[in-house]
Amino acid sequence: MQISQEGLLTQLGYHPDDSNIRQLEAIQKATPGFEQIQKHIVALNDHLKNYGGFVAMSNSHPYFKIKIEATEPSAIEVAKNEISKWADKYNVKLQKVENKETYYILGVEK
Repeated sequence: MQISQEGLLTQLGYHPDDSNIRQLEAIQKATPGFEQIQKHIVALNDHLKNYGGFVAMSNSHPYFKIKIEATEPSAIEVAKNEISKWADKYNVKLQKVENKETYYILGVEK
């Protein structure tokens, strides 16, 4: 099932204006296998809200990022575990940002 660009942006809390659509297009081009995981990105975002996390477009790299903003150690650990399970299930390559609870979604591994 394909999600429209506008639908994906809206589901992630963005206004689907020209600037955000251009940023999403750059992310789609830079993320191998994006079409395979786009609906799963939305599901992950919804799930992580329970643990102080979310998925957003990165302002510094052409990728989606997963960010955990929880302060309670147990919530952080649960969120990290959920991210790891999600990445394993959909064969997604992540890159952790040093000294932060942030991960870039680099694409689907073959």
